[in-house]
Amino acid sequence: MNTYEAIFLRKTTKNFLKEPVSAEVLSSIGTFYSEIPALFPGIETEIGITENKAAGKLLNSLFAVQAPYYLSLYSENRDKCGMNAGYICEQISLYLLTKGLGSCFCGNRPLRGMATTRGSKKLMAVMAFGKPREALTRRHTEAKRLPLNELCAMKDQPHPWMKQVLEAARLAPSQANHQPWRFVIMGNRIHIFSKKQSAERLKKWEEFDFGMMFAHIMIASE
Repeated sequence: MNTYEAIFLRKTTKNFLKEPVSAEVLSSIGTFYSEIPALFPGIETEIGITENKAAGKLLNSLFAVQAPYYLSLYSENRDKCGMNAGYICEQISLYLLTKGLGSCFCGNRPLRGMATTRGSKKLMAVMAFGKPREALTRRHTEAKRLPLNELCAMKDQPHPWMKQVLEAARLAPSQANHQPWRFVIMGNRIHIFSKKQSAERLKKWEEFDFGMMFAHIMIASE
Protein backbone atom coordinates (compact mmCIF):
# COMPACT_ATOMS: atom_id res chain seq x y z
CA MET A 1 0.00 0.00 0.00
CA ASN A 2 1.21 3.51 -0.84
CA THR A 3 -0.05 6.84 0.52
CA TYR A 4 -2.42 7.36 -2.42
CA GLU A 5 -4.09 4.01 -1.78
CA ALA A 6 -4.19 4.84 1.93
CA ILE A 7 -6.44 7.85 1.20
CA PHE A 8 -9.26 5.46 0.28
CA LEU A 9 -8.71 3.09 3.20
CA ARG A 10 -7.81 5.27 6.19
CA LYS A 11 -10.16 5.65 9.12
CA THR A 12 -9.77 7.13 12.58
CA THR A 13 -8.48 4.59 15.10
CA LYS A 14 -9.33 5.13 18.77
CA ASN A 15 -8.64 1.68 20.24
CA PHE A 16 -5.04 0.54 20.29
CA LEU A 17 -3.15 -2.55 21.38
CA LYS A 18 -0.51 -2.08 24.08
CA GLU A 19 2.15 -3.40 21.75
CA PRO A 20 5.44 -1.73 20.86
CA VAL A 21 6.25 -0.55 17.36
CA SER A 22 9.68 -1.55 16.10
CA ALA A 23 12.50 0.97 16.39
CA GLU A 24 12.96 0.70 12.63
CA VAL A 25 9.39 1.84 11.92
CA LEU A 26 9.60 4.65 14.49
CA SER A 27 12.79 5.86 12.87
CA SER A 28 11.22 5.69 9.41
CA ILE A 29 8.47 8.10 10.54
CA GLY A 30 11.09 10.75 11.21
CA THR A 31 12.73 10.06 7.86
CA PHE A 32 9.41 10.32 6.04
CA TYR A 33 8.60 13.61 7.80
CA SER A 34 11.98 15.08 6.86
CA GLU A 35 11.27 14.39 3.18
CA ILE A 36 7.84 16.11 3.08
CA PRO A 37 8.08 19.43 1.18
CA ALA A 38 6.26 22.08 3.17
CA LEU A 39 3.06 23.53 1.73
CA PHE A 40 4.50 26.93 2.62
CA PRO A 41 8.31 26.77 2.46
CA GLY A 42 9.97 28.89 5.11
CA ILE A 43 7.71 27.84 7.98
CA GLU A 44 9.93 25.77 10.25
CA THR A 45 8.42 22.70 11.91
CA GLU A 46 9.56 19.73 13.95
CA ILE A 47 7.98 16.58 15.31
CA GLY A 48 8.38 14.51 18.44
CA ILE A 49 7.25 10.99 19.31
CA THR A 50 6.28 10.23 22.91
CA GLU A 51 5.93 6.66 24.10
CA ASN A 52 3.15 5.97 26.58
CA LYS A 53 4.67 3.03 28.47
CA ALA A 54 2.10 3.15 31.27
CA ALA A 55 -1.31 3.33 29.63
CA GLY A 56 -3.12 6.49 30.66
CA LYS A 57 -0.10 8.10 32.28
CA LEU A 58 0.15 10.85 29.68
CA LEU A 59 -3.54 11.57 29.29
CA ASN A 60 -4.84 14.98 30.31
CA SER A 61 -8.51 13.94 30.22
CA LEU A 62 -10.61 10.91 31.02
CA PHE A 63 -11.95 11.16 27.47
CA ALA A 64 -8.60 11.39 25.70
CA VAL A 65 -7.60 8.67 23.26
CA GLN A 66 -5.36 6.15 24.98
CA ALA A 67 -2.54 5.03 22.71
CA PRO A 68 0.96 3.57 23.01
CA TYR A 69 2.47 6.49 21.06
CA TYR A 70 1.74 10.15 20.44
CA LEU A 71 3.22 12.25 17.67
CA SER A 72 3.42 16.00 18.26
CA LEU A 73 4.04 18.62 15.60
CA TYR A 74 5.46 22.05 16.44
CA SER A 75 5.56 25.02 14.10
CA GLU A 76 6.65 28.62 13.92
CA ASN A 77 3.65 30.88 14.55
CA ARG A 78 3.43 32.43 11.11
CA ASP A 79 0.73 33.13 8.52
CA LYS A 80 -0.85 29.88 7.25
CA CYS A 81 1.12 27.79 9.78
CA GLY A 82 -2.08 25.86 10.63
CA MET A 83 -2.63 24.92 7.01
CA ASN A 84 1.01 23.91 6.67
CA ALA A 85 0.72 21.75 9.81
CA GLY A 86 -2.40 19.97 8.55
CA TYR A 87 -0.68 19.31 5.22
CA ILE A 88 2.25 17.64 6.98
CA CYS A 89 0.24 15.76 9.62
CA GLU A 90 -2.17 14.15 7.16
CA GLN A 91 0.71 12.81 5.08
CA ILE A 92 2.25 11.31 8.21
CA SER A 93 -1.12 9.77 9.12
CA LEU A 94 -1.37 8.15 5.69
CA TYR A 95 2.23 6.94 5.96
CA LEU A 96 1.44 5.32 9.32
CA LEU A 97 -1.35 3.36 7.63
CA THR A 98 1.09 2.03 5.03
CA LYS A 99 3.07 0.64 7.98
CA GLY A 100 0.04 -1.11 9.46
CA LEU A 101 -0.56 1.52 12.15
CA GLY A 102 -3.77 3.36 13.00
CA SER A 103 -3.93 6.99 14.07
CA CYS A 104 -6.24 9.59 15.54
CA PHE A 105 -5.92 13.39 15.67
CA CYS A 106 -6.23 14.61 19.26
CA GLY A 107 -6.31 18.37 18.81
CA ASN A 108 -3.47 20.54 20.12
CA ARG A 109 -3.79 20.17 23.88
CA PRO A 110 -0.49 18.91 25.28
CA LEU A 111 -0.39 15.61 27.14
CA ARG A 112 0.98 15.55 30.66
CA GLY A 113 4.64 16.37 30.53
CA MET A 114 4.49 17.41 26.86
CA ALA A 115 5.93 20.85 26.11
CA THR A 116 3.61 23.46 24.60
CA THR A 117 6.56 25.06 22.83
CA ARG A 118 9.93 24.08 21.44
CA GLY A 119 12.10 27.15 21.13
CA SER A 120 10.15 29.58 18.96
CA LYS A 121 7.74 26.88 17.79
CA LYS A 122 4.32 26.18 19.30
CA LEU A 123 2.46 22.90 19.56
CA MET A 124 0.07 22.62 16.59
CA ALA A 125 -1.26 19.08 16.76
CA VAL A 126 -1.07 15.79 18.65
CA MET A 127 -1.72 12.49 16.92
CA ALA A 128 -2.25 9.18 18.75
CA PHE A 129 -0.95 6.14 16.89
CA GLY A 130 -0.09 2.48 17.27
CA LYS A 131 -1.21 -1.01 16.34
CA PRO A 132 -5.03 -1.05 16.17
CA ARG A 133 -7.24 -3.22 18.32
CA GLU A 134 -9.97 -2.87 15.71
CA ALA A 135 -10.03 -3.10 11.91
CA LEU A 136 -7.23 -1.00 10.45
CA THR A 137 -9.09 0.11 7.32
CA ARG A 138 -12.56 0.72 5.93
CA ARG A 139 -14.02 0.94 2.45
CA HIS A 140 -14.10 4.49 1.14
CA THR A 141 -17.85 4.15 0.60
CA GLU A 142 -18.22 3.87 4.40
CA ALA A 143 -16.62 7.27 5.03
CA LYS A 144 -19.01 9.88 6.42
CA ARG A 145 -18.45 12.49 3.74
CA LEU A 146 -20.69 14.59 1.53
CA PRO A 147 -21.02 13.33 -2.06
CA LEU A 148 -19.21 15.22 -4.80
CA ASN A 149 -22.42 16.63 -6.23
CA GLU A 150 -22.90 18.54 -2.95
CA LEU A 151 -19.29 19.72 -2.77
CA CYS A 152 -18.80 20.57 -6.45
CA ALA A 153 -20.29 22.98 -8.96
CA MET A 154 -19.55 21.72 -12.47
CA LYS A 155 -19.36 24.64 -14.90
CA ASP A 156 -17.74 22.26 -17.39
CA GLN A 157 -17.56 18.49 -17.69
CA PRO A 158 -14.54 17.48 -15.56
CA HIS A 159 -11.68 15.50 -17.03
CA PRO A 160 -11.22 11.96 -15.64
CA TRP A 161 -8.09 13.08 -13.75
CA MET A 162 -10.13 15.83 -12.08
CA LYS A 163 -12.65 13.31 -10.78
CA GLN A 164 -9.79 11.27 -9.36
CA VAL A 165 -8.32 14.31 -7.59
CA LEU A 166 -11.72 15.51 -6.35
CA GLU A 167 -12.60 12.11 -4.91
CA ALA A 168 -9.34 12.11 -2.98
CA ALA A 169 -10.07 15.65 -1.73
CA ARG A 170 -13.61 14.62 -0.72
CA LEU A 171 -12.22 11.92 1.57
CA ALA A 172 -9.95 14.27 3.51
CA PRO A 173 -10.68 14.32 7.26
CA SER A 174 -11.89 17.48 8.99
CA GLN A 175 -13.09 18.57 12.41
CA ALA A 176 -16.49 16.89 12.99
CA ASN A 177 -16.41 15.87 9.31
CA HIS A 178 -17.78 19.32 8.43
CA GLN A 179 -15.80 19.54 5.14
CA PRO A 180 -15.39 23.34 4.93
CA TRP A 181 -14.33 23.27 1.27
CA ARG A 182 -16.30 23.66 -1.94
CA PHE A 183 -15.08 23.18 -5.51
CA VAL A 184 -15.96 24.78 -8.84
CA ILE A 185 -14.83 23.14 -12.08
CA MET A 186 -14.13 25.50 -14.98
CA GLY A 187 -12.25 24.19 -18.00
CA ASN A 188 -9.12 22.42 -16.81
CA ARG A 189 -9.07 24.16 -13.43
CA ILE A 190 -10.35 23.24 -9.99
CA HIS A 191 -11.25 26.36 -8.00
CA ILE A 192 -11.38 25.88 -4.23
CA PHE A 193 -13.50 27.96 -1.86
CA SER A 194 -14.04 28.06 1.90
CA LYS A 195 -17.57 27.54 3.22
CA LYS A 196 -18.57 30.06 5.88
CA GLN A 197 -18.68 28.49 9.33
CA SER A 198 -20.71 29.74 12.28
CA ALA A 199 -19.33 27.51 15.05
CA GLU A 200 -16.14 28.87 16.63
CA ARG A 201 -14.83 25.37 17.37
CA LEU A 202 -14.92 24.62 13.64
CA LYS A 203 -13.34 27.94 12.63
CA LYS A 204 -10.40 27.20 14.91
CA TRP A 205 -9.42 24.15 12.86
CA GLU A 206 -10.37 25.39 9.40
CA GLU A 207 -6.81 26.13 8.28
CA PHE A 208 -5.62 22.76 9.56
CA ASP A 209 -8.50 21.00 7.78
CA PHE A 210 -7.67 22.72 4.50
CA GLY A 211 -4.06 21.61 4.87
CA MET A 212 -5.17 17.97 5.14
CA MET A 213 -7.37 18.35 2.07
CA PHE A 214 -4.49 19.90 0.10
CA ALA A 215 -2.33 16.92 1.08
CA HIS A 216 -4.89 14.60 -0.56
CA ILE A 217 -4.96 16.78 -3.69
CA MET A 218 -1.18 16.78 -3.91
CA ILE A 219 -0.87 13.00 -3.47
CA ALA A 220 -3.64 12.28 -6.00
CA SER A 221 -2.22 14.77 -8.50
CA GLU A 222 1.22 13.21 -8.34
